[in-house]
Amino acid sequence: MTTEAPAAPPSAWAPLRIAAFRALWLALLASNIGTWMQTVGAQWLLVEQSGTDTLVAVVQTASTLPIVLLALPSGALADIFDRRRLLIAVQIFLAGVGALLTGLTVAGHMPPSLLLTLTFGLGAGQALTAPAWQALIPELVPRAQLASASALGAISMNLARAVGPAVAGVLIAQTGTGVVFGLNTLSFLAFALVLWRWRPAAGGSAGLPEPFAAAMRAGSRYVRHSPVVRRILLRAGLFLVPGSALWALLPLVASRRLGLGSGGYGVLLGAVGAGAVAGALLLPRIRARWSLNRLLVVASTGFAAVLAALALVRSEVAVVITLLPAGIAWVMVLSSVNAAMQLFLPGWVRARGLAVYQMVFAGAQAAGALAWGALSDLAGLPAALLAAAALMLAGAVTVRWWALRDTSGLNREPAVYWPEPHLEIDPGDHDGPVLVLARYPVSPAREAAFVEAMADVRRSRLRTGAARWGLFRDGEDAGRFVEVYLVPSWDEHLRQHTGRLTGTDQVIEERARALADGPPEVSHLLSRD
Repeated sequence: MTTEAPAAPPSAWAPLRIAAFRALWLALLASNIGTWMQTVGAQWLLVEQSGTDTLVAVVQTASTLPIVLLALPSGALADIFDRRRLLIAVQIFLAGVGALLTGLTVAGHMPPSLLLTLTFGLGAGQALTAPAWQALIPELVPRAQLASASALGAISMNLARAVGPAVAGVLIAQTGTGVVFGLNTLSFLAFALVLWRWRPAAGGSAGLPEPFAAAMRAGSRYVRHSPVVRRILLRAGLFLVPGSALWALLPLVASRRLGLGSGGYGVLLGAVGAGAVAGALLLPRIRARWSLNRLLVVASTGFAAVLAALALVRSEVAVVITLLPAGIAWVMVLSSVNAAMQLFLPGWVRARGLAVYQMVFAGAQAAGALAWGALSDLAGLPAALLAAAALMLAGAVTVRWWALRDTSGLNREPAVYWPEPHLEIDPGDHDGPVLVLARYPVSPAREAAFVEAMADVRRSRLRTGAARWGLFRDGEDAGRFVEVYLVPSWDEHLRQHTGRLTGTDQVIEERARALADGPPEVSHLLSRD
């Protein structure tokens, strides 16, 4: 008897063999380098101008808070409109903000309040960029390479973290902060140029674009009624809140505990970035050997050890060495969580789901940065770092109860299996609400199993468009159950028929129907008005 060797995990570099992905990835790398240069420049400008830990940490809050506020609208826009054109427009906006920031800094008119305001504006542009770019990735690379593409995204970010701060530190010391801001502006223009030259393959649309408000509500409903997505978001938040202490307090570790200038701070960030690049390269092999939950526990424990070491160690060389595993742990956790989101979300709501993930990502860092900065002001820098380490360890322990769910066997491809509705009345695309009734004959011996199976059907209906759902027993016929769900509009119900349902939804529905004594009788009730 012969046994086949398990398939080798996809190479971390495999998506770069695709020309379109490679060009856009390189352009995004340049933009990420510019963003990190801008972040270092802004933080160091505030280190020189102010004396409070909180104000320095608020740079991260100002850059990430817009994502919390704008991510879901951004995701809806990315699901409704052409993502390439949206990205080009946003890069032009970012270049305009960057040019204003550069000019005022060179002219010497950049007080902390204005710096934070313009940093907020750059964060708003990033909030518009992230969901559209993340949603494009599954269209650029095969599904089997999504984890590698996510890891390459982490390599881009962390290579930028290694290169950008180091270059920024040298430039700030030699020429001042204005040059750093100017280079960031050019990076936005470069990304816009690559996007403008890229011509994606023409693809058919799944129908008319959704109305903006309806798209927002549909995205919120999907996340609210998807236990898998909610668990991914919880795990991300439990890692990011304590993890944000590293990015918020590292400038203070460099300046106060180690006595370093901007160049030394760049070296510390470069060490984290170098570790992250190494982690991204190791990730495919580690994921082939470890479960995702084991990876979360090990990486979180290692990150907690790094935070504790930063609170206790005063040697520059020791801190640089310590920061390498921090980068490895950071990229392994967040690349894996991001890939899990991309693999699970169906195409029709992908940008909105990823936007909610970006909200959690940014919100956890924004709130965490503010909290750790305030705690450092009150109790001291070592106490804040040790508190973050303790919280990270506590989060690792919760994997025992709140583990990520294995979704590898779920079919996330669109499934069109509902028959086309034939009505005597023309409802119009947006007329609503629509009340859908499905009557199931069920024998007494199968009632309990049927009701249990319909609980999964409920979540499927609510994820894909229903605003309300209920299951009732027919008072005149004890052997009949009636499923009732309310859809906001006829247009929304048609989207359930033509693309919102996945293969997993079909399996859920067929499991429930197999427990009935025949196919359901379905009817559609239209609003009188």
